Amino acid sequence: MSKISLGFLDRKMLAKSFGHWAQAARKASDAEISVLRRQRNDARALKVHLDKLIHVATQRLGPPLQGAQHFPKPHNTDWAWRPELWQGPLATPGISSVQTKSKMGEEITLFHDCDLAELTMRQLRNLREEDIAPYGLQLDIFEFRGSFLSMVIDLPQEGITGLRQTHLLRMDAIVELEKPLEIFARLNIKHGPNTEQIVRELPLDGENYRVEFDLAYSNLNEKRVERAWIDIIFEGPKMNQIVLRDLTLTRRPRANL
Repeated sequence: MSKISLGFLDRKMLAKSFGHWAQAARKASDAEISVLRRQRNDARALKVHLDKLIHVATQRLGPPLQGAQHFPKPHNTDWAWRPELWQGPLATPGISSVQTKSKMGEEITLFHDCDLAELTMRQLRNLREEDIAPYGLQLDIFEFRGSFLSMVIDLPQEGITGLRQTHLLRMDAIVELEKPLEIFARLNIKHGPNTEQIVRELPLDGENYRVEFDLAYSNLNEKRVERAWIDIIFEGPKMNQIVLRDLTLTRRPRANL
């Protein structure tokens, strides 16, 4: 009986909330500035939670269900992750005339030094039979007069908790290119005042890219790891289309020598 009552009360409160925001939207053009400013702040705070709910719900309920969080992993993997952009729909699916530091979701940021930003990025739905990830990322670069273009992927806390010099970090990506392009991946780990960096070049053959970062060759201070991120650097991207169909990261302890 209590469950039925709670559900009924929840629906009543939800209906009241709907009515409140519907009325606020209707009266927004005539509302006092102080009221409108407060409503805007409240709406933005609410939107953060709604966007997160929609993202997770769509990821879990929409096909392909098996691809959202599951993918091949090396033996002894102790952490595996696919960024949210490749898991489910984002609240803002695309940006045109992309400025530097533009974000796609909470984990992906694009950096460049081009004054004339003739480039776009958008999330797209993967529809190929061989695709495991539900979504991908497409970059269209037209005129580009800058010296660098990079996409930064911020690793979540789970990926750096317990990080050791004995770990191997692997990045797998499926990349389609309109024309050949040099791509580099740089792992950055901030530990105390220092940042450890390991650079790998992605192979040019085929669409399946794989690079590994062996932390045994780093000077990592395991006790002071604060954050980590990966730069994907595109060399000479002018007049090209880049589609990242999938991107995953895995971590595992290296075999003892």
